[in-house]
Amino acid sequence: MKKSLSVIILAAGKGTRMQSAKPKVLQTLASKTLLGHVLETCHNLTVDNTVVVYGFGGDQVQSVISNHYADMSITWVEQTEQLGTGHAVKVTLNELPKEGQSLILYGDVPLVSAQTLANLQAANTDGMSMLTLTVDNPFGLGRIKRDAGGNIEAIVEQKDASATEQQITEINSGIYCVDNALLHKYLPKLSNDNAQNEYYLTDIVKMAVADGITIAAIEPDYDFEIEGVNNRQQLASLERSWQAKLVADLQEAGVQFADPKRVDIRGTLSAGQDVFVDVNVVFEGDCVLGDNVYIEAGCVIKNAQIGNACHIKSHCVIDQAQVGAGVDVGPFAHLRPDTVLSDNTKVGNFVEIKKSVIGHGSKVNHLSYIGDATIGADVNIGAGTITCNYDGVNKYQTTIGDNVFVGSNSSLVAPVTLHDTATIAAGSVITKDVDTNALAFGRARQVQKEGYQRPQKKQK
Repeated sequence: MKKSLSVIILAAGKGTRMQSAKPKVLQTLASKTLLGHVLETCHNLTVDNTVVVYGFGGDQVQSVISNHYADMSITWVEQTEQLGTGHAVKVTLNELPKEGQSLILYGDVPLVSAQTLANLQAANTDGMSMLTLTVDNPFGLGRIKRDAGGNIEAIVEQKDASATEQQITEINSGIYCVDNALLHKYLPKLSNDNAQNEYYLTDIVKMAVADGITIAAIEPDYDFEIEGVNNRQQLASLERSWQAKLVADLQEAGVQFADPKRVDIRGTLSAGQDVFVDVNVVFEGDCVLGDNVYIEAGCVIKNAQIGNACHIKSHCVIDQAQVGAGVDVGPFAHLRPDTVLSDNTKVGNFVEIKKSVIGHGSKVNHLSYIGDATIGADVNIGAGTITCNYDGVNKYQTTIGDNVFVGSNSSLVAPVTLHDTATIAAGSVITKDVDTNALAFGRARQVQKEGYQRPQKKQK
């Protein structure tokens, strides 16, 4: 029978070296808080109990996390004094069942994978397992000391290691899976009789060995899974490691990047075959690209779906929009939330569209604003056209039927409907509905004055 699983996330640190008013665990990596990464990873496991230990900026941490992860059940425990990692886990005992297992994680170690944690849990067959890593340069890190049979017998810190022990290259990550019964047994026995006057979590390893428990150890697939963040430089380095991993996965799936180092994926990106992404493109949230999508340089794409064979030209912003197949967008176009572009549409230079549906084969090519509108099939919107959807208080709808032609520099004052095959003359201000097959124009009469003398600059 599988044991119940609790997760203990230590998130009480201030993060002084970040030089920030925000608690360290609220710093962001790939546009997501460090603590958020850990919580989302745990959400992919079968977790019965999630306990977060908070300290500095606790109200801020709880507020941000609760807003973003309202569907997660989290027990918050305060560590009023930061007296070491052992003490941080100890303060959770009142919330921790005495049966089952616990994963001990850190809010500033954001990228440990769900698969690694599942492996760590599976490895715990005798009461305790731990995540270790073999590195080229272990300086400053706790060494995993093993006996002649290869069993873990101690964790030796750098300052306490002998010359022989300093040659050990297997290091402690600080991430454990421990039976709750052992945590309830060992944590009250921790001592702070050491140079730092802190309660070390590593001491439970010594206690387990003394009890004859065989401690299992596994290593993660990627070194960055156990990397913590203490300053801005480490955060930037970890960001690049994560981005490289995301890009490599997409390359294996067939996506071509002009320069893998000049793209940022701040969320999830799934893509079909033969997709090309040029430099300095940013993906945020959940983005989906179909087959044969071509994205030019400098685009920002957020929570968007882009269909097959689309061409997104340079420096477009596509935010919470849905783009059909065979669509051309840009350059310098802005698709705002709730925009839907049907198949084979065209949206061109410096066009902004908001909360509108553009029908099959329609074109909005130049310098236009379309907001709160429904546009039919095969419509041509001339350059400089705007839907005047806002009266200063309320928003109103513009409805345009199929095969409508709107001349350049027209203003469509909502609420208004242009029925099928209507034509709007260039430069018109349209305030009333236009019938099917009708031509509408709304212009002031042109006046011409012969021999007009332009104003002259006054002589000084």
